[in-house]
Amino acid sequence: MSGKVLVLGATGNVGRPLVERLHALGQAVKAASRSGQPVAGAEGAAFDYRDPATFGPAFEGVASAYVMLPTGYMDPVGLLVPVIEAAAARKVKVVLQTALGVDADDAIPYRQVELALERSGTPYVILRPNWFSDNFLTFWKPGIDHGVIAVPAGEGKSSFIDARDIAGSAAAALTSSRFDGRAFNLTGPEALGYAEAATLISQVVGRPVAYNPIDDAAFVALLTGAGIGGEYASFLASLFYPVREGWTAGVTDSVEQLTGRKPIALGVFLKDHAAALKA
Repeated sequence: MSGKVLVLGATGNVGRPLVERLHALGQAVKAASRSGQPVAGAEGAAFDYRDPATFGPAFEGVASAYVMLPTGYMDPVGLLVPVIEAAAARKVKVVLQTALGVDADDAIPYRQVELALERSGTPYVILRPNWFSDNFLTFWKPGIDHGVIAVPAGEGKSSFIDARDIAGSAAAALTSSRFDGRAFNLTGPEALGYAEAATLISQVVGRPVAYNPIDDAAFVALLTGAGIGGEYASFLASLFYPVREGWTAGVTDSVEQLTGRKPIALGVFLKDHAAALKA
């Protein structure tokens, strides 16, 4: 394809491996972040979702863009729709990362972003990943260090997906028109409960890690005690309702459709990151 690929959130869990994957494919990349520094050898581009003045320079010379909501924000419509409008005005293809299940109701903010993209007239692909395997290295790592994963998931299961598979799927969507106009629910190869995940982690780190199925209130208290704002803590707690209801247990072949290979299982992800889990 002609033109560069713009990767927003290029320093993140998906953004960095996506930049690396695009480079491996020989694709010219602009790695966007607030600092504008180069990422993984890619040209850097300063980008701030809250500053439309940064949009034009970032989109210059770009044929397609990977768009996602930065961690810590709860207003996908306010942050992402202006970015989509800027891309559409320049006929830039958008590969949008939302989340599994947001298409259940058009009133869901993320779904409103998807609808804005679908109506924009620009080529697009929508990726809806399930819960990230990488959360065990980030959000749940402090608990793992203390031998417990305390989340309000009940007995619900999730088909955890490795960020590397999201990046691989995004790279395929960004560099081909074969998937345009479609939405893909991205999952790992199997659904596991948090007790099962804790058992796998125990085997990798060589010490017991248990699962404590706390309720929403206890989870919010845990997060606010760690310095997270109350509103955002409540939002994070609400994300576990679909888990408890069994809505995140489905398994799809979307990763294989997009990349030509099967997704990475949670057990493999944990072994690949054993050193980080033990640190």
